[in-house]
Amino acid sequence: MFVDFSSRPPSLQFDGPASHLANYRRVYEGTERQVADPSGVDPLTAYLATYERLNARHVVLKARDLTSTFGVKISNEDVAAFCRAHGERYIGFAGVDPHKGDAAVAEFEAAVRELGLRGLNVQGFEHKLNIDDPLLFPLYEKCVELDVPVNIHCGTNFSTHTSMMYGHPAALDRVMMALPDLRVCASPPGWPWVQELLAVAWRHPNIWIGTLAVRPKLLATAHSGYEPLLQYGRTVLKKRMIFGSAFPMMPVEKALREFDALDLPDAVREDWRCNNALAFLGM
Repeated sequence: MFVDFSSRPPSLQFDGPASHLANYRRVYEGTERQVADPSGVDPLTAYLATYERLNARHVVLKARDLTSTFGVKISNEDVAAFCRAHGERYIGFAGVDPHKGDAAVAEFEAAVRELGLRGLNVQGFEHKLNIDDPLLFPLYEKCVELDVPVNIHCGTNFSTHTSMMYGHPAALDRVMMALPDLRVCASPPGWPWVQELLAVAWRHPNIWIGTLAVRPKLLATAHSGYEPLLQYGRTVLKKRMIFGSAFPMMPVEKALREFDALDLPDAVREDWRCNNALAFLGM
C-alpha cells in the first residue's frame, strides 16, 4: 500500500501548448521515455491499471492555472471530474491564478466546498512569484480557514522562461512564521538548497517534504546533493517525508523499486510510503 503524492493522468493535459516546460522534456527525457507503452494499450487504461495492480491507497492529482503568466491551465473542474469518475483512490488539489486576487481566493474556496478538491497546489515558478509573495498569502490564509493543505513547489525548476530562485526555501520559512497552522508539503525536495529546506522543516512541525520529481536512488548516491534527505528522513523528520512518482516524468513502478531499495527501517519506509501522506492530507 502506498500514496503517490504526484501523478498526472494521460487525460489531464494542459489546455494549450506548455512551451515554458520544454526544457523539462530534455532533462527528464530518459525516464519519460520509459513511461511510453509499446503494447498499444490505451494510455488511460494502462494508467488506472498500474495503480490498481500496485494497490495504491491514494493518488494525488493537481490542477494548475497559469493564465496570467503562460496562458495555459489544467482546470479544477477537470481534476474533480476525473476523481469522481475513477473513485476515492484519486484525490484532487486545486490550482488557481494568484494574479487574479480575490477572484482566485473565491475560486479556490469553491473548488474545495463545491468540487470536493482536498488542497491547493502552488507552483510559484510558473506564476513567477516567490513562495512568500503577498499575492499568495490570501490563498494560504484560506487554506488555514478551510483546514486543507497546500503543496508548494520548492527548489530549482528547469524552465528557462522563469527564475529558479522562485523556489528558494528561505521564503517558506517566512510564510510559516506568519502562518504556523498552515499545512505544507514542500515538493520537490529543495535541491540545490536541500540543507536549507531541512532546516526550515525542522523548525516548523507543519512542513512535510515530498521526494517527488527526483529519482529515489539519488537519495543514496554520494555527492548528488540529496543524501541529507535520507539522513534526516530516517531520524528527526521521519514522520514528514512523502513519496511521489511525478508520473509521467518517471514510471510509477520504477520509482517504487528505487524507493524500496533505500536503506530505511521497515516502519520508516511505511511512513514515507503511506502514513505521512495520510497525516498531511488529514486522513
